[in-house]
Amino acid sequence: MTRAGLVAVLGRPNVGKSTLVNALTRAKVSITAASPNTTRRAVRGVLTEGGVQLVFVDTPGLHRAQTSLGHRLNEAARHAASDVDAVVAVIEAPQVLGPGDRATLALLVRAADASADLVPVVVVNKTDRVGRATVAEQLLTATRVVEELAATAGVPAVAERVEYFATSGRTRAGVDALRAHLRAAMPESPYLFDAEEVSDVEPSEWVAELVREQVVRRTREELPHAVHCRVTELTERRARVEIVVERPSQRAIVIGKGGQSLRAIGTAARQQLPDGMYLELRVVVEPDWQRRDDALDRFGY
Repeated sequence: MTRAGLVAVLGRPNVGKSTLVNALTRAKVSITAASPNTTRRAVRGVLTEGGVQLVFVDTPGLHRAQTSLGHRLNEAARHAASDVDAVVAVIEAPQVLGPGDRATLALLVRAADASADLVPVVVVNKTDRVGRATVAEQLLTATRVVEELAATAGVPAVAERVEYFATSGRTRAGVDALRAHLRAAMPESPYLFDAEEVSDVEPSEWVAELVREQVVRRTREELPHAVHCRVTELTERRARVEIVVERPSQRAIVIGKGGQSLRAIGTAARQQLPDGMYLELRVVVEPDWQRRDDALDRFGY
């Protein structure tokens, strides 16, 4: 009999969820960048080994929303914590636990309370950036916060079910132990996806995300939240992608002087596409799309 299950990976923005999911699945299923909220949809990464299938749900970062897009991202993350077999709450080793981390841990406690079968896990990530003493202190702090949240909610026994791991998604330290724990916890079940699949992302969405990853990496703090990418044409040999921004000044940033920035974005994205595929990029302005429900609906958020 095979075993299979869904694992929701939660956390505030920029704690390394996507890098961790990529490490756990040994494949690139989510784009990564240093900017918060790089992940905008619940992306499923699939790992099938030795009769066990783990389906990781990489979620948008929980944050204090200021736009319609932000509210939708938060709702997508919270929804991902329901109807799963395990929840992995990710916090950072280098950072003091803040409101976003506490909100993530509170969501973990609520999910574990709602289902006695759910496997709750807390991960202290980015351990490669600090020493062992800092990692140990962060693990103790996370334990105390989970116990406090569970006691306040009137469910102290939930805290006793939580397991703790220290990892680095970048170096993959501790990832094997976390993966083994999750594999052992999966229930008996037929596979949820074909054994050969590594992600449920549609090809057109994947191409658009590869482009957005390079835009975010190159614009850094200037306009990561204002960018949306969509494929307008996709064949085996050609992809046409629109890079959507909110203002003409942002369009100028993406294009760059003499088109240098746009060419660099295209070159980097093209390296991850099949050999010989032609990639055409176009930058368009959609005023205030993050705050407009009609635009968000059209863009599939």
